[in-house]
Amino acid sequence: MSGVTVTPVASKRERKEFVDLAYRLNAGDPHWVPPLKADVAEMLDPARNPFFEHAEVQLFLARRDGRATGRISAHFDRLAWTLPPEQGMGPGTGNWGMFEAEDAETAAALIAAAEDWLRAKGMTRVLAPISLSIWDEPGLLVKGHDHDPVILMGHHSPRYQPWIEARGYHIAKRLLTFDLEIGPFPALIQRIIASGEKNPRIRIRQADRSRFKEEADLVFRILNDAWSQNWGFVPITDSEIAYVSKKMKPIIREDLLRIAEVDGEPVAFMLTFPDMNQVIKPFGGKLFPFNFLKLLRWTMRPKASRMRVPLMGVVKKLQSSRLASQLAFMMIEYIRRSAIADYDATTAEIGWILEDNQGMVAIAEAIESKVNREYLIYGKGL
Repeated sequence: MSGVTVTPVASKRERKEFVDLAYRLNAGDPHWVPPLKADVAEMLDPARNPFFEHAEVQLFLARRDGRATGRISAHFDRLAWTLPPEQGMGPGTGNWGMFEAEDAETAAALIAAAEDWLRAKGMTRVLAPISLSIWDEPGLLVKGHDHDPVILMGHHSPRYQPWIEARGYHIAKRLLTFDLEIGPFPALIQRIIASGEKNPRIRIRQADRSRFKEEADLVFRILNDAWSQNWGFVPITDSEIAYVSKKMKPIIREDLLRIAEVDGEPVAFMLTFPDMNQVIKPFGGKLFPFNFLKLLRWTMRPKASRMRVPLMGVVKKLQSSRLASQLAFMMIEYIRRSAIADYDATTAEIGWILEDNQGMVAIAEAIESKVNREYLIYGKGL
């Protein structure tokens, strides 16, 4: 690995260089959507991102002849250590992410530096790439490079897969997203929905923005319960709930966040976002001086041909029941109607979904959606 040096990010200038590097390395990819630089900087700031309350992170830059050629984060989440290893995380698990590299030599040097840091911190295995939290951008894109990612989804060079696998990494988990043409559902699904609408025990309601904090707390409480036995799950803390809720509030629409109640008890939810990437792609990562006003106008009256369903959950006690599927289909249908009528949507992306999550995969296939994107999380012993 001669010619490449990897050093820890230790200054404000280097942190800015770490953020900016992704924009230079991906400039030639027509489907890469530059994230807002302010959002990336905030995610990496221990003073603002509550992930750092239970995690330790070290950023690295690679250079050749003084020129930055790559970056990587090495990190571990102490909350992940409290979970059983069969759920993916567990004691001794570390991660790396935020990975960008100009060439194979740089990639090898960066991954080696991240592994060395994790070993020095006592880690015995690594799951990667995860940037930074499992709730942020997990996995490496290996299918779907030919179209733009939707809001809050990663997009990576196809060169990265062989570079990572050459370092001895094996596939730990596949994450899928499904593409859905927003049109009438098959007759069987429509009958299931109609049956639910006649059931007086079931109520599918919109979120209430006048009680935003209470609604957000409710959704995350259901999420922590619903996903608690999923592979890769790490609980979302109270401070993270408050942080994420505040950041997401401008783009959360009442009719795109549905909560299902059975006998008056909230038991499921489904959250959908208009695809903000369609708006910010031309920004080049910059909000000022004028892009801020464009984004503000859009958030007040969002229109998007594409939607994303990032989160859906049904409380654990109802999972694997026919009622759970019925509630899911009803929430999907009600959001589908709103997406067409109020946001001009024509397609939606559902995910990500664990490849072996049979219930969610079955729901996605029942509404005739197709896999359009695949991400891999790799594992390796240290």
